Amino acid sequence: MIVFFASWRQKIFSGIIPIVLVIFFFACQGDAQTVGITPLPMGPPPIYTEGSVPAKVYSGGVAGEIRSLVELGSPLYLLKALDLIRTRDLGNTEFGRVMIMVIVNMIQKIYPDVQIKLPLSDPPQTHEYTRIFRDAAQGKYTRPVPESTDYLEHVLPFFALLSATKEEDFLQAIPVLQKAKQINPDSALAPYFLGIAYEHSGRLHEAGAEYSLAYELSSDCYPAILSLTRIMNVSGNREEALILLSDLVIRYPDNIAIKREIALAYYHNQDWSRAEPAIAEILQRNNRDSEFVLMQARVLVEQGQFLQAQVPLDLYASVDANNRLYLFLRARIQAEGYRNRDAALNYLRSILRNYPEDDEVAVYTTRLLMESPRKEDQAEGRELLQRLLKKESQSLIVLSLEVEDAIRRGAWKEAESYLEKLLRERRSSRTLLFAYQVQRGLGRSDEALAYAWELYEQDPANEEGALAYVSALVDMGRQNEASQMIESRLGSLPGGALKSRYYYQRSRLRKNEELMLNDLRSSLFEEPRNLSALIAMFEIYHRRKDERRAVYYLKQARALAPENPQVRRYEAEYSALLGITN
Repeated sequence: MIVFFASWRQKIFSGIIPIVLVIFFFACQGDAQTVGITPLPMGPPPIYTEGSVPAKVYSGGVAGEIRSLVELGSPLYLLKALDLIRTRDLGNTEFGRVMIMVIVNMIQKIYPDVQIKLPLSDPPQTHEYTRIFRDAAQGKYTRPVPESTDYLEHVLPFFALLSATKEEDFLQAIPVLQKAKQINPDSALAPYFLGIAYEHSGRLHEAGAEYSLAYELSSDCYPAILSLTRIMNVSGNREEALILLSDLVIRYPDNIAIKREIALAYYHNQDWSRAEPAIAEILQRNNRDSEFVLMQARVLVEQGQFLQAQVPLDLYASVDANNRLYLFLRARIQAEGYRNRDAALNYLRSILRNYPEDDEVAVYTTRLLMESPRKEDQAEGRELLQRLLKKESQSLIVLSLEVEDAIRRGAWKEAESYLEKLLRERRSSRTLLFAYQVQRGLGRSDEALAYAWELYEQDPANEEGALAYVSALVDMGRQNEASQMIESRLGSLPGGALKSRYYYQRSRLRKNEELMLNDLRSSLFEEPRNLSALIAMFEIYHRRKDERRAVYYLKQARALAPENPQVRRYEAEYSALLGITN
């Protein structure tokens, strides 16, 4: 995990440039690599004046000064080199034309956000640097001859790899760049390029160290700090990355690359309220940025804005309609937004055909299938759940699903066996609710009340906890306490499923059957699919031997939960009236 050492806040834009080394500490757990940092120097970049560049600049006169400025490789020094070429009227000389070519390529490829009108590049075609750039344009990496001590001959070939993705392409450049660091230890270029090579080779520890060194050598080498925060994001250290990015964007307020990383950090940190405007700003610049279009869709889905999410998804469909996240978001909109289980399952099954090991989708699919009233869906869901349970590393989400399924089937002992592990690992509100339900199902009212109280005390505003506590109070015969809570909640709720459940609990307190029926009717008015209320209505009419009304409510309960133990008991008794044949 990331650890910050010492207080890091620096006064941005102070007149003194703080000399603070960026130190990396990586703690490895298994294959994971994580990064720890101290503050980066966030003061303004140095101002170039005569004598402020390292002494070696002045060897070889003006040409040597220009070459050294170019080798240092930061925007500040590159622009100074261009200024010297212009003021000394060297633009038409072979040396000047070569240096202009190098500077233009560096600014365009490494610092594309530097806003400056660049001179036309007309290099001599026979020069070695021209050949290197010509090869780089074709993706060909040109290694320097072993005896070369020319710094630029060691770093310029890396331009061929700026768009590469294969690890083997970067491995060839690492020893060359290591030698370049020895040739000119003052330049930010070699460590920055080395960072890229290490990152693409999966060596995040070394990559972070090189990016830090590049930024230490040149505080206006903003791509180095961007790359460093990218590594931190990948490593899960997003809060720390955001701190660095927030300071960096103050120095470069119009830098779209920095804003992209900020948006990515918010997104991966699941900070949806901040991610939404950050992503929108990127899409204002380029509304066809497919990565951010899909990110925008997910943020909207996570915030429950299902209708709005359709717009970016429709746009993304023309890019890759088989993308895993695209299909998953479509499924979630159907399931959560439109309550269309079948449409959602079509998308989910399509994902699982292509990604059979995708646990997130498998878990989501399993839950939808097991909540279905169709027996064939439930059977498919349990089959999928058993495959998840057979995996060596069982996630708590999968165990939670197994408990939920066992509770739904009334298999209380089975649920209890899985619940014990859940309670050891995580005493969340969901786990405590399961514990209450299981203990109640086992007839242990005292223990059920203890779990319900713990759940309610954990968060009194949580309606699930409040309902569990009310139900436990009713079970224990503590009617006054239960009644006070029910009346208080009924008076504050606007209506809907929650209010329906409180009406049902109040019906359990009634001694008069007519008052009980009134509460149950109110419950079903608020939520016609309230299974408990439907079963209670059936039981009243069953006792009254009013078979027509009893069958009416039993049919509805059976459609909602055919596997419910209570429903199945009554189903056997009413099989003839329900039209069930063996």
